[in-house]
Amino acid sequence: MKYRFFILIVLSIFISCKQSDGELDAQEVVNRAIEIAGGENYERASIKFDFRNSTYRSSRNNGEFELERLVVDSAGFKTRDVLTNNGLVRFRNDSAVKIADSLMNSVSNSVNSVHYFVQLPYGLNAPAANKELVGRDTINSQGYYEIKVTFNAEAGGSDHEDVYLYWINDNTFTVDYLAYNFEVNEGGVRFRKAINPRVINGIRFVDYENFKYPDADVKLEKLDSLYTAGELDYISKIVNRNIEVELRE
Repeated sequence: MKYRFFILIVLSIFISCKQSDGELDAQEVVNRAIEIAGGENYERASIKFDFRNSTYRSSRNNGEFELERLVVDSAGFKTRDVLTNNGLVRFRNDSAVKIADSLMNSVSNSVNSVHYFVQLPYGLNAPAANKELVGRDTINSQGYYEIKVTFNAEAGGSDHEDVYLYWINDNTFTVDYLAYNFEVNEGGVRFRKAINPRVINGIRFVDYENFKYPDADVKLEKLDSLYTAGELDYISKIVNRNIEVELRE
């Protein structure tokens, strides 16, 4: 009994020392990253931006959300997809139309994915997200927390099996790099470097340089080393244009 009590005391001292040394867990790192990037502004923001050939809008209010994608073709014909807590609705020239069941998940995921990346790191605190601090590393002499994120099957979307890794700067707590694997289209891995950071009405946005690696089975934790060694293949630059942010009082 005395031995167990001694062990508990030692563990308590160890944990206390860790906390006094400033050791952070995954949740604390993510919380700081979100606060630096916009914090509570995300919950009262209406955000509009252009990405590729579409215009996106989002708004949030006490857990309620509306994510929209608008595409206008060369003839002026409008297709608007609106994703809310209640599901997905498609409008063609302002008239609601039915989406085939076979397309419902892919359209929902497509709309959600663009908004997710644009508003990072906000989405890392989604209820379905599981976060783990898997290590510390350096990229170009800068230290980073490596945060692994997976999603629950329930409320995690049809792509919930995808795995993400975020390199969060241990000085500024910005998300400077990220990587993920995916199963659709025969699967693969991507590595992104954040570029062109700017703050618009209290929320931080970035663009990305997008890279791939031919071995889809590579561990995400190795991609930062492969990047610095110049062994990743550059794909494209991901640019979000004409960003507008309105904050609700």
